[in-house]
Order: sequence, then C-alpha cells, then structure tokens
Amino acid sequence: MSQINTVWLNRLNQSIETRSQVYDVVTYGSDVRSVKMAAVDVEDESILVSVFKDSFPENWRENPDFATYLLELSSYGVEKLNREPERLSEERAQILQQTRELAFSNYKTFIRTADCTKEIYRDFGRVESSLSKLLEKLPSFGEKCRGFVKEAEEIGVSRRMNSLTLNRHTEILEILEIPQLMDTCVRNGYYEEALELAVYVKRLEKKHSLSLPVIQGIVNEVRQSAQLMLNQLLQQLRSNSQLPVCLRVIGYLRRMDIFTEAELRVKFLQARGSWLRSVLAAVPDEDPYVHITKTVEACRVHLFDIITQYRAIFSDEDPLLPPTEQALNEGTIFHGWVVQQIAHFLETLERDLERGVGSRLDSLLGQCMYFGLSFSRVGADFRGQLAPMFQRVATETFAKAVQEAVDKFKDDMNMYTLISLPSMLRNTIPTVSPGVQPGTLQPPMGLLDFPPLACFLNNILTAFNDLRLCCPMGLAEEVAKCVEEALLKVTKLILVFHRAEESAFSSRERDLFVRFCCAFAEDMVPFLNRCLQVLFPPAQLAHILGVPPTQVHKHGNVGCIDVNAVLEPLDFVLPKREPVSPVLDLSVELSSSSTTEAQPSAPIQTSLSETAESPEVTAPEHGADLDFHGSKTPHAERPRTQDTEQNDPVDTALSSTDDQNDALQPLSLN
Repeated sequence: MSQINTVWLNRLNQSIETRSQVYDVVTYGSDVRSVKMAAVDVEDESILVSVFKDSFPENWRENPDFATYLLELSSYGVEKLNREPERLSEERAQILQQTRELAFSNYKTFIRTADCTKEIYRDFGRVESSLSKLLEKLPSFGEKCRGFVKEAEEIGVSRRMNSLTLNRHTEILEILEIPQLMDTCVRNGYYEEALELAVYVKRLEKKHSLSLPVIQGIVNEVRQSAQLMLNQLLQQLRSNSQLPVCLRVIGYLRRMDIFTEAELRVKFLQARGSWLRSVLAAVPDEDPYVHITKTVEACRVHLFDIITQYRAIFSDEDPLLPPTEQALNEGTIFHGWVVQQIAHFLETLERDLERGVGSRLDSLLGQCMYFGLSFSRVGADFRGQLAPMFQRVATETFAKAVQEAVDKFKDDMNMYTLISLPSMLRNTIPTVSPGVQPGTLQPPMGLLDFPPLACFLNNILTAFNDLRLCCPMGLAEEVAKCVEEALLKVTKLILVFHRAEESAFSSRERDLFVRFCCAFAEDMVPFLNRCLQVLFPPAQLAHILGVPPTQVHKHGNVGCIDVNAVLEPLDFVLPKREPVSPVLDLSVELSSSSTTEAQPSAPIQTSLSETAESPEVTAPEHGADLDFHGSKTPHAERPRTQDTEQNDPVDTALSSTDDQNDALQPLSLN
C-alpha cells in the first residue's frame, strides 16, 4: 500500500509541475500572441506542438498527461485561462497539504519504503554485477551445454549399442573367448580344433579387421597361440617321434600354411637332425671305441628311420606328375642333408680314430662298412670314404709301434754288452713247439742269442699282429717303407754301438759282434721280409696292380724290403755274400701262393715251448662281408675270380690278405 501511495504522489507532483509549466508557457504566449491565438484552431494538436516545441523538454511529448492537458488548455477561454494559475496554485496547495497529511500519517511507511528502496538499490547492484558475471560466463556455459548435448547424444548412441550388445551377448562372448579357447586347445594338444579356430579368425580378419579394433586384437592373440602351436609341433619333430606322429605333425604344419613345401622339408630335416644330434650328444665319450660304436649304431638306425619318414611324407618320385625344376630343387634338399649328416659322422669317426681305438680297428671297420652298405639303398654309400681314413689310422698306429720298437732297441743297445753265449743253449731248444705243424713260418731261433734283436723282432711282430686285424692292401708300400726305415735306423744304432765299443773289443767280443750282425742280416731282415709277404701276398698285389706276378718288382719295393739298402752300411762287418735281390724273394713266395688265392699260407710261429701271448683274432678273408657287429661272415663257398673282385672295389681296397688267419708268433725270451 505504501508503495502505491508513493507512486501516486510522484505522478501527482509531476502532473502539477507539468501543468504549471505548461500554464506559464501558455500564459506567456497568450500575452504575446493573444490576438493571433483567437484565430488558431485549438483542435489541431500538431499545430500546438509545433508552436511550443521549443518550450518543453523532448521527453514531455511522450507523456500522455502532457498531451491531454495541453489539449484541455487549448479549449479554454481567456478568462478561464487567466484563472487557471490560481486554480493550479490552490490545487497545488491542497495537494501539498494532502501530501503532508499523508506523509505524517504514513511516515513509517515512507521510512520503510526508503529502507526498502535502499536495499532494492543495493540488491539491484548485486544483481547487476551477477548479471555481468553471468553474461561473461554465458558463452562458456553455452559451449558446455552444447558439449553436454553432444555427449548426451553419444550416450544415447552408446546406450543403444549397449542394448544391442546385451541382446548379442552370447555371440560376442564366444568371439571374445576365441583367444583363450585357442590357447587351451594348443596347450592341451587339440591341434585339430585349434586349426579350425584359426581359420575362423582369418575370416573375421578379412571382414572386420579394419573397422573393429577388437577383432584385430583377437587376431593378434590367436597369432601368438598359433606361434606356440608351431613351436610345439616343431618340438615334437625334435623328439623321438615315429612315422605316424611325423605324418600328423607335417599335416598340421601344411594346414597352418606358414611354410612353403621347400621350407617345410627344410624344417622337418632340421628338427629331425636336431633330435639326432641330441641322441649322439648323449653317448658317453670316455672310451673312444665305445663312443664310436654307439655312434655308428645310433646313426645307422636313426638316420635310416629319418630317411624312411622323409620319403613317406614327401614324395619326390611321383610317376603321375611330370618332373619340374621346383621338384628337382626340393629333391636336392634331402640329398644335401644326408650328405651333411654323413659328413658329421665321418668327422666323429675320424676324431675317435685319432683318439685311438686300440686293437679293435677291424670290428669298427666292419660296423662302418655295414653302415655304408645299408645306406647304399638310399643312394648314400660312403664306404669309399672309409678306406683312406682307416688306412691312415692303420698306418699311423703301425708307424708309432715301429718307432717305439726302434726306441726300445736303442735303449737296449745302450745297456747291451757282448758276452759269451752258453754252449748248450741251442741244444736245449726244441726245433718245433708242441702243437705247431712242421713247415710253418717260424721266427729265427738264432736271434735268442742276442736279446736286443729278439726284443726288436717281438715288438715288430706285435705291430704286425695289430696291423693284421685291419690290413688294407693299399698299405703294402707304406708298411714296407716304414719297416725298411726302421731297419735302417737299427743299422745306424748298430754302427753307433760298434764305433763306441770297437776300441775295447776283444777277439771273442769281435766274433760275437760279427755273429750279432749276421743274425740281423741273415735271420731277422729276411724273416721280416717274409712276414711282409704274408701280410701282403705278391699274387694279390699283382692282381690289384694288373701285372703278372713276376713284374711286381718293377713297381718298386711294394710289399717287401730292399735288403741291400738296409745291409749296405754293415758291409764292412759282414762276411762277403752275394747280393740278395728282392725279386728272388718274391719269386719264392709267388711259387707257393700263386696256385690258389683262397689257400692260406702257413702261419709264422716260434719253435720254443714257451711263447709270448699275442692276440689270436682271425683276420677277415679277402672279400668277406662285415656285419654291423664286426663279425666276419664269409661268402658261400665259391672261387674268387677276377670278376668278383672287380665288382667290389671297396672291399678289395680294404680287405686283408688271405694269409692272415693266424697271428705272427713272437719270440719267447728266457
């Protein structure tokens, strides 16, 4: 109510003031232009406004009370217009009195109104500042509202997608569980199911890998499981897997479509080769002979199994398909791998042979020859590579034994003293030892009078017996040369002994020294020559050389010693004698051995009752087949003709002579 009164009073005061001002202007104008105004049309408001346009503020023209009052004044007469100031003064005084009374009676309301107005002004200020801040923040708020709207739209889309996902939850869950299922199948060995999952994932990848990142993640996880599966399959090939397992594994690898056909063959051979190397690495290598025999057995059995598996899985000889360059290249992969494995075996064999296998070289040769023979069925007969290897080992072993015999002879000569021989020594020695047939090749008994010569001969015979077990005919020249060089060294040692002791010789000692040299020249050297002819029969040498037996000597000292070269340094000591030609010795031997090649010569034995122990291993017959265990299995009884020997050149090169059935008996020193 107080607010209404206040507004009414304000408007009333404004109206009175307006009327007073209008009246003053009008009165002033009436005094000046009273005559002119009589003729003016008072009803024309526009004229009045134009007349008094400079007498009032511009904002009064928009006030409806001003226009009404101005129109009312224009209708007054002069008298009434003259009384209008008085009336306005009275009305003003009355209004002021009413205003005072109203203010007095409602002063509290005015005070309260003033307070409220003050508070309203203060609130309006705060509202204005708040509105200013609001206007400043409205742009960002609008952006946030637009973002909220956009986010709300995205949430709506996401909600629809979630609803769709919920409806397809089972199918989506199955797809998301594919990597876990794939890993479980691979780890449990369910490779068939794993391959089916891999094929399904490949189809998904082709359709959705670019548009759906989750599909790409599933594809990556499945690829990891596929790699694990590949490693497991290759690991199975690296184990002791039989043919059915290998067929199944290669089938899985082909379905995985990771390797080409050539790469698959290489992977198969690499994996099987790795397993074979692990088997060979597990063989104990403390004893070279045990190591190489077990290696031979493992290589023969497992390599043949691997070759069988390869040929069953990869067919290089399909008669229905025309041969292509790719097929030929794939075939060379297998043959190259086989050659590599054989090369590794030969390296192991050579290393163990260098370490030494003792006197069991013949058994090892038999196993290796059987190994090579079995591989001839797959086109990998490597027996030809065994001949140089065993020949070299046999030569080195024999040369080492001969050198030890020479060193022992040197030590014996350094301690040897010429003494009188017992006169009854020869009478106490029986001519033939019990159990020995007369006519056999016997060591010369005269060497028993001279212990250094007897010991040297025994050592050489021991070397011959070791060589006899594995005595290739190709060693005839090297063995003869080695023995000849050893005899030349013995000759030099005898001369050294003569130069050192000659000045102190008595006549008896001089005679004993001459007998010593005669025993060396007439007994030991010819006997060793005959031993060489027993090991290397001239008839067989002539057959291998392709010449008549009487022409063997033209090829050098093959299988015999040059006696004249050995004894030439002792000519000044030895009695005068006719020069001995090695051809004569060969002729004597040929006369007894050329009748039949299969007839063994008589063994060389000692005639003493007490003989030194020596190995009694029977040498393999010429051309005999050697089985895996080293046993000598002779052919069925059939004559050895030139044709049969030419059909097996490897056996001819590695065979021992037919005159090696019994070991050479060393001298027994009392």
